[in-house]
Amino acid sequence: MLDTHALLWWLEDSPELDSAACEAIADPRNEIFVSAISLWEVAIKRTLGKLDAPDNLSAVVEREGFEGLPITLFHAEQAGKLPLLHRDPFDRMLVAQAQAEGLTILTRDADIPRYGALTMAA
Repeated sequence: MLDTHALLWWLEDSPELDSAACEAIADPRNEIFVSAISLWEVAIKRTLGKLDAPDNLSAVVEREGFEGLPITLFHAEQAGKLPLLHRDPFDRMLVAQAQAEGLTILTRDADIPRYGALTMAA
């Protein structure tokens, strides 16, 4: 599962994204997930003028061949139970989803591994 910054770096072909992360995303054997929470986060930051991203991000995600991951009631309950090791509710939801679905989060956020979530360096 891509953290929001990893998704944006991939779409921008940014040199910020680690080469091993690029290889993992590009490998057709890997199923890459993008959480609905990431699109919500991007939309909010775009509206606030803090971020430049495509208006049709959901279509872009689909075109890339990524799988959308909806937020379920179980994900919401799990995110609400997480300790506040990370102040960002978007990231806590990513952690809850990754743990619930057995996914690895591709991220550069140093706080996410503190939850015991599986991560790969972005």
